[in-house]
Amino acid sequence: MTETALNKTNEYYAARKQTQISNIVFDTIIYLTLAFVVVATVYPFWNTIAISFNEGLDSLTGGIKLWPRKFTWTNYKNLFVTPRIFDAGKISVTRTVLQTVLSVYCTSMLAYALSRKEFVIRRPLTSILVISMYVNAGLIPGYMLIKKLGLLNKYAVYIIPALVDIFNFILVRTYINGLPDSFVESARIDGANEFKIFMQIIMPLIVPSIAMVCLFTAVNAWNSWFDTYLYCSAKPKLHSLQYVLMSFLQASQNQSSSANDANAMAVAASSGASSNMVTPISIRSSITVIATLPILVVYPFVQKYFVVGMTIGGVKE
Repeated sequence: MTETALNKTNEYYAARKQTQISNIVFDTIIYLTLAFVVVATVYPFWNTIAISFNEGLDSLTGGIKLWPRKFTWTNYKNLFVTPRIFDAGKISVTRTVLQTVLSVYCTSMLAYALSRKEFVIRRPLTSILVISMYVNAGLIPGYMLIKKLGLLNKYAVYIIPALVDIFNFILVRTYINGLPDSFVESARIDGANEFKIFMQIIMPLIVPSIAMVCLFTAVNAWNSWFDTYLYCSAKPKLHSLQYVLMSFLQASQNQSSSANDANAMAVAASSGASSNMVTPISIRSSITVIATLPILVVYPFVQKYFVVGMTIGGVKE
């Protein structure tokens, strides 16, 4: 082997070794960064779970990190001690299911209608809908409208006002606009009407956007409590789970409305007071876990559609 070839070989292996070292350093930085993000994201919720299973008075002394110091079910027992929480849970579950199904169906149908180029007034109607997303009459006119419609203290107040969501409408319409027109034209040639085209042709093709919209709608419906406060607070049978949990939290906070009360409970904790007593921090942690758990269970099943749906409109051809 000549000297020139030997030098080139050495340079090649030196460059290759340097590249490998650079890749290792880069991968290490990436993994450390991702690990930090995971810990920063997971730890607060894990800490909340630990506090929710810890004795209320003991939680006031602080120092709880990954595991409960004094394990107890008292915080959850105080939430589920009355049938009210179960009745509210039924309202929230049925409301979430009905609102998600009906809202997604109506929003998707509207999106399909306003995506058709032959619909001559689709642009002005779309503009009106988009404007309504940014500009509304306000809280008082909205309440008066609900009252005029006779929806106060009615279960329908959870469903009817949410039949069409403009933001979700824009997402679905954008996805439909990206589909080839040949699908619809072929179906029309075969004699299919618009409803059949929508149900059998369009709906199967927009599953990613539908899944994302279902997630958004279900999360909003499950977490909503303010509409219960406005329209159904006078009828306990229609209270949602989030509204009942919020009431529990307010009642617990009222028990320690001042710093002196909190200090008194801390002193009681150090003196060995009753471990059955709940505190705002313990009840708040329990409420957070209960309210979040259903979403955590559902989210992994729609995550792949959620990622696809978030890219809607990101690429234009």
